Amino acid sequence: MKTAKRILICPLNWGLGHATRCIPIIHKLQQEGNILLIASSGCAGELLQQEFPTLEYIHFPGFSITYSKHHSQTLRIVLSFPKIIYYSFKEHFVLKKLIKIHDINCVISDNRFGLWNKDITTAYITHQLNIKLPKHVKIFEKLTWYIHRYFIEKYNYCIIPDNQQSTLSLAGDLVHQRKLPKNAFFCSPLSRFSKSIQNTSTKFQSNILIILSGIEPQRSILEKLLLQQLTKINQKAILIQGLPNETKYKKNIGNITIISYVLHQELQELINNTDLVICRSGYSSIMDLVAINKQAIIIPTPGQPEQEYLAKYLHEKKFFIAQQQDNIDILKGMEESKSTKIPDMKFYLQLPF
Repeated sequence: MKTAKRILICPLNWGLGHATRCIPIIHKLQQEGNILLIASSGCAGELLQQEFPTLEYIHFPGFSITYSKHHSQTLRIVLSFPKIIYYSFKEHFVLKKLIKIHDINCVISDNRFGLWNKDITTAYITHQLNIKLPKHVKIFEKLTWYIHRYFIEKYNYCIIPDNQQSTLSLAGDLVHQRKLPKNAFFCSPLSRFSKSIQNTSTKFQSNILIILSGIEPQRSILEKLLLQQLTKINQKAILIQGLPNETKYKKNIGNITIISYVLHQELQELINNTDLVICRSGYSSIMDLVAINKQAIIIPTPGQPEQEYLAKYLHEKKFFIAQQQDNIDILKGMEESKSTKIPDMKFYLQLPF
């Protein structure tokens, strides 16, 4: 029998994906009898507080980023590098204090570079070992890989939420382009959803379910574009705004129901009862869709190379239909999605400790 540990879960607050993919990990660790604490900030922290209201929560902000209204994010991304490195070392020293105050035995960091510690077990979760850069600065990708690897190998484990076999990979080159770090551990893809939960209710049936997430102002821009199209087509739609830090509300505009945020059990029910999902091509969203085999139109955040790569990669594999934000056609995507097929994949979740 394993000895119960005091484990600190620390997701990055860039959108909701880093937090949502921690949900199955938290459930597994709870089932094993461990004592869990959550340390985050912003929407990511709010999401996990709503999902796990009985767990101790620590406000632990990290470096935050915003995207411009324009497609090119190159200058903003390049200028962020020194700040990211600075905040990584800053949060490393803050973590030392948290470990002492809360008697932590283990830390799980989702894409926060600085949360290693030589005295306890630390694990770093990432699906993006090879960070994609905009084409104007693509020459620096290998340097970025070396810097990222430097931080990764300070941890005891690098947990990769993907399939180890490259032909079954959901992340593609983001994981398999270069040599893996020596502490790599494949845990399988992660999802907050369960395939065993089927259509349990017809309360919220729809033709289209839109699940918004991501960093402003691009989240709001996509919401506006999709609402403009939905008001012109005869399809029953539900739009989840992805705003866990807002007071929960629901309103109707014609054939469209707008909901600020729902917890993962209700979200899976909504997905099970819709014909088609429209969402960003973020990796956590991709894993959720694959887990329950749901057709989708995926739309990358403009100027975010990782999402642009995933959208292209998974469109070419015919898993999903990818559309660009400035060229969205919902009805066309609904028709094209009928020819897509998601392969059956096992989500078995193993942890190295």
